[in-house]
This record gives sequence, C-alpha cells and structure tokens, in this order.
Amino acid sequence: MEIDEQQHATEQTVRALVQRSHRGPKDLTLTADRRRPAPGAGEYLIRVGAAGINFADVMQTHGTYGGGPQAPYVAGFEAAGEIVGVGPDVESPLQLGTHVVGIGPGAFAQYMTMPAAGVLPVPSGWSDAEALGLVLNWATALAALKPLGEIKTGEVVLVHAAAGGVGQAAVRLARHYGARVIATASPAKHSTVKALGADEALDSTRPDLAKEITRLTGGVDLTLESVGQATFEASLSVTKPFVGRIVVFGAASGDATLTTHDLVFTHQVQIKGLHIGALALQQPSLYQSLLVEIEALIAHGVYPPGTPQVHPLAEGPAVLQQLEAGQTRGKHALDPWR
Repeated sequence: MEIDEQQHATEQTVRALVQRSHRGPKDLTLTADRRRPAPGAGEYLIRVGAAGINFADVMQTHGTYGGGPQAPYVAGFEAAGEIVGVGPDVESPLQLGTHVVGIGPGAFAQYMTMPAAGVLPVPSGWSDAEALGLVLNWATALAALKPLGEIKTGEVVLVHAAAGGVGQAAVRLARHYGARVIATASPAKHSTVKALGADEALDSTRPDLAKEITRLTGGVDLTLESVGQATFEASLSVTKPFVGRIVVFGAASGDATLTTHDLVFTHQVQIKGLHIGALALQQPSLYQSLLVEIEALIAHGVYPPGTPQVHPLAEGPAVLQQLEAGQTRGKHALDPWR
C-alpha cells in the first residue's frame, strides 16, 4: 500500500524548469515537485518527448514577450510527445498514445497541456525531436514567404538570422519556391546556410551590408526580418520601393523604429507583421492551410525530419543563454526525462 501511494505521489509531480523572475535565463531553475497539469476543455495532456527552444523563450524570461506569462511559471511552449489524456469538449479526439507536435504552456516539463485544435500528428517514422519546429518554425517561415510575402519564382529573398530555426526553414522553402536567396548570419554559420541552398551568405554586422546586398541584387523583392534594430535599416534600404515586401516576425537585437514620414518619403515598402500564434488564433483557416501545405512538403521530401541538438532538461538555462548571445546554430531541444 505504501509503495502504491509513493508511486501515485511520484506520478502527480513532474520535473520542470521554472522561471522565477524576469531577470533572464539565469533565473530558470530545475524543480522536481511541480504538480502534473490536468487537461482542460479542448485540451490534450501530453507526455513530453522533446521540447523545442525558441528565441521567444528568451524574451519571456525577461518579461518582454507580448502576452507572455508572468513569473513564476513553467517555461517553454513548443513540444512533441504522446497523448496520455483528453479533456472535455475535444471534437473527434486523436487516440491515446498518438504522438503529436504543438504548442501550449509549460513545455519544459515531463507533462504539459496543449490545445487539441492546434496539434498535428508526428509524421510517420519521425521521432518527437525530429518533429519539433513543424507547427512553429516551419509554419512561421511558410507564412512569411507565401500568404504574407507573396513569393514568386525568380524573385530575390533576403533572410536574416538564416542559421536559426525559422531561418533555415525559410532558406529551404524560398529555394523550393524558385527564389534567389541572400542570407545573413555570423561568418561561422555561412557554410550551414550555403548548404541549405542560400546563393549568398553575408555577415549581418558588416558596416556596408546594405551596399553589398544592393550590389549583388539590385534590390530585394522580399525580406524576412527577425533581427530588428541591428538589421532593420539595411532591410528598408535594400527592399524595392513600392513592390518590395518586408515581413517582420522578431526583434532579437531590440526594437527598431519606423515613422510615417519614413514610409512616405524615404522607404516606400510594404511592411507586414507576423506572429504565428496570433495568426492561428485570428485566422484559423489560413493557419490550417499552412499546416496542410507543410504536410505536402513533408510527403514530397522538401521538409526532412529535423535534426535538433537535444539536451538534458537541466541544461536549459545554459542553452537559452547561448541562444540569447547568438552562439547557437539550428534547432535546440530539451529532453525532460534526462
């Protein structure tokens, strides 16, 4: 009886990374006594197999992510894992035991809840870790390129932070859709983005960045902007007036400012904002069409299984600090059972 009670108690508590303040990743601490969440209306309970690390996680640790959680909270929001529970009001629920990828609160833990409407089954033959990025990185890249960016064959696409999770997906997709790709990344990562298909790889910190991009292209049709302050002026300068589009989905180096005077008299470009979570909420049919297209890209081999670097849960704070410092490459993930 005692053993059963101990096992029951163990099952009710989970290992998790808890953000204690808004002072950054240094205050992210590992705990083993968080209560296992219960699925609410319209939710699945997920046994997390792998949790994705994103720059939004860094922003949340500083309290600068719009609508983000207030400390203390279990960190993380992207994961893949096994459905082990179903809340009420889930229409046509997937079977228990199905492995899915999606987003929800508290992903840096052994168990989390996910809104059922936003999950996708892990592709056949893929591990949980290999599916990370499907509903976040790839959906963001696809939305930026197609419905918002209106990419066309033969156009020039500029992808900043091209060695990151969204950036790598964007380079692959832009090439697939027939564009010429100019990528920016730190010099140590140039070989990575060139291997993905970028036609040119440039150091985003070079002082003549805008001049060099203009020399190479004569002007950019579509710019994917996620760096912010450090690259925004160059993005405005190289994007073609009137017909050029800039899709903004991040500001890793800080916010940039743009005035109505700038848009009328200096940089007459089309600027579009993108937050994939808001898009999923406010334009669900558009979001679902992105997921359908991603499934087709997987079926045709355009989107291969991911290759994230998977770390034990305890290494989460260090990995987030490395991501914040620009020292990571590609996708990183946490295994909450290690």
